[in-house]
Amino acid sequence: MATLTRPTATIAVAVRSGAASRPAASAAVSAAPASSRSARLAGSLSASAAVAAAACSGKELFATPVAHSAKNHGARRTVSSGAVRVDASVARRKVLIVNTNGGGHAVIGFALARQLATAGHSVTIMTVGERNSDKMKKLPFSRFSELRAEGVRTEWGDPARLSAAFGATGGFDVVLDNNGKDLDTVKPVADWASAAGVRQFLFISSAGIYTPSSEPPHIEGDAVKESSGHAQVERYLAGKAWGDGWAAFRPQYITGSGNNKDCEEWFFDRIVRGRPVPIPAPGIQLTVVAHVDDIARMIALAIDYPQDAKGQIFNAVGGRAVTFDGLARMCANAAGRTSSLEIVHYDPKDAGVDAKKAFPFRNMHFYSEPRNAREKLGFKSFTDLQTVLNQRYIDYVAAGRDKKDAKFEVDDKILAAAK
Repeated sequence: MATLTRPTATIAVAVRSGAASRPAASAAVSAAPASSRSARLAGSLSASAAVAAAACSGKELFATPVAHSAKNHGARRTVSSGAVRVDASVARRKVLIVNTNGGGHAVIGFALARQLATAGHSVTIMTVGERNSDKMKKLPFSRFSELRAEGVRTEWGDPARLSAAFGATGGFDVVLDNNGKDLDTVKPVADWASAAGVRQFLFISSAGIYTPSSEPPHIEGDAVKESSGHAQVERYLAGKAWGDGWAAFRPQYITGSGNNKDCEEWFFDRIVRGRPVPIPAPGIQLTVVAHVDDIARMIALAIDYPQDAKGQIFNAVGGRAVTFDGLARMCANAAGRTSSLEIVHYDPKDAGVDAKKAFPFRNMHFYSEPRNAREKLGFKSFTDLQTVLNQRYIDYVAAGRDKKDAKFEVDDKILAAAK
């Protein structure tokens, strides 16, 4: 693999307020050579990670001038006066993303392709299906021209026939399967990649495979539903030999530009129309809504530092949980409707509705934390959820969704039962 040397660049990075303060320093403090994990925890970022961090929405960085430097896999990061300076020498990799053509995970491939290409990697994204299908008129596929402008190669096809699309060898260093949910779908991709000499195989799994726990949050190593398709894929990948290993990422709920699966939009639909927001009682159930740029940045770290990700499972989430009621309040705040927000709590059984169809989140405490990514990759979330929701509301209005006809038959049934 070739080595990519990028010129020093200054990138402003936003982080959540309340982060640990750094001591002021007038001169750079040089760190001794350290392991990749400790170096990144000390403040080092690869080019891919820095690009992704800059893409995330958030608040101002540091109020006091700071300067740190840490050597890390040939990457050097200097922080000074609220900016991240990156002089990155990381292995330039050829990455193939096999991307789903629908569902909430599609935006992960879109965000990752953009971040990797901006950081200098060679990226091909192959979306399942045909280029001219109706699905490609929807987000994020309707924005693939942005990827091509960044130098990303966009293809469409059948994941089971990758040899027809890319030949027996392919020439890729890394393959990410962001499509399959079961072994029948992922096995042809993994087998082709293995035969083609791909060094690293990454898989987008799901936090939904965890069994319910009395001790949330879920952390890597917790019990999973062994019969689930995602778990079977993870076991299969673990049994194959990869030069730089394999890793799996387990996301939960996702937000961010290009997302095509309703999350915060469900709340906006009701808030902007002055309707009550029906939430399963008691409303303090905890969940996680992660920004797609955070997820993509975590994956980018695994690509830049494969030895730290080798054989690992990562919860692909942000750093904080949110309650159902809290999410409703934050959405109302984003829409400027906090004073008129009305939350109605209900019991799905009493209302005679299926909670899965009446509400966009699992009706339970369902959240995980990115413990492994923090410890192994030095991952940090740069996302402030309220700031993200503010932007998502702007996107919601720009798309005209606040003016579209909407049906609320299930809501009406719930509200009638709650009287």
